[in-house]
Amino acid sequence: MPELPEVETTARGLRERLLGRTIVSVGSLDWPRMAPNATLDTLATTAVGRTIESIARRGKYVIVGLSGEAYLVLHRKMSGNLVLRTTDLPVAAHTHLTVAFDDGWRLDFVDPRKFGRIYLFLGRDALDIFLDERLGPEPLEIERTELDRLLERRRGRLKSLLLDQTFLAGIGNLYADEILWEARLHPQRSVESLSARERGRLHEAIQHVLSTAIERRGTSLSDYVDAEGEPGTNQNYLQVYGRAGLPCPREECGNTIVRTVVAQRGTWVCPTCQPIAGRRRLVRTTR
Repeated sequence: MPELPEVETTARGLRERLLGRTIVSVGSLDWPRMAPNATLDTLATTAVGRTIESIARRGKYVIVGLSGEAYLVLHRKMSGNLVLRTTDLPVAAHTHLTVAFDDGWRLDFVDPRKFGRIYLFLGRDALDIFLDERLGPEPLEIERTELDRLLERRRGRLKSLLLDQTFLAGIGNLYADEILWEARLHPQRSVESLSARERGRLHEAIQHVLSTAIERRGTSLSDYVDAEGEPGTNQNYLQVYGRAGLPCPREECGNTIVRTVVAQRGTWVCPTCQPIAGRRRLVRTTR
């Protein structure tokens, strides 16, 4: 599933191309379940003739602000992509929403698995209620003191907490593993066991891992491409995710990365520099 860096990359790409453009048609909504609170007719009637005034990201949602206080909200789920194409190009397979603009460009929501979601909100209040019910603070905006306060209110395992969108918005399986490796914290560590220093490392890792992935335009391991249809490059720099059996990339470690299951999700961890019982001295294996 595209996570915060991929969604942010897409939102930035759409913003560069679409701000100020006017919608001239909406079509291809052939899977009604993808639009829980609107029909194709409603989307078309509401959106056509309106101008794109803003494009933002909140958690894993892309929020398209239209003139007249209307908002089109898109969630790509497991396999969805938002791709810009010129209107002279045919609509690709698995496209379940098209939005055409007055400059000859078209936004296609391509989703082979049909898990993506399309929402329409009339008024900022309705949008804010929807988002506030589902999402916690933005990871790249949270201060260390606020993270400490949130951690003090929670119990349970670290990875489960990072995957909880009401705790922090936008972190998924891949980046949770990368964050915890960088912070030297085991995914099954209990939240209440963290020392002040470990909470500081967690905050720093969240900021660094996510911001760096955005600079690399996201991680493309399967379906993800950006608004221009191009893959990201962060997959070339992953430290633990998907690397079971390979050596830990820390120079002072080098021990084997293992795959386990945490919170019903595949999880990659270095048991040596992410000890479940807390800190211990790193010992390099003999090869």
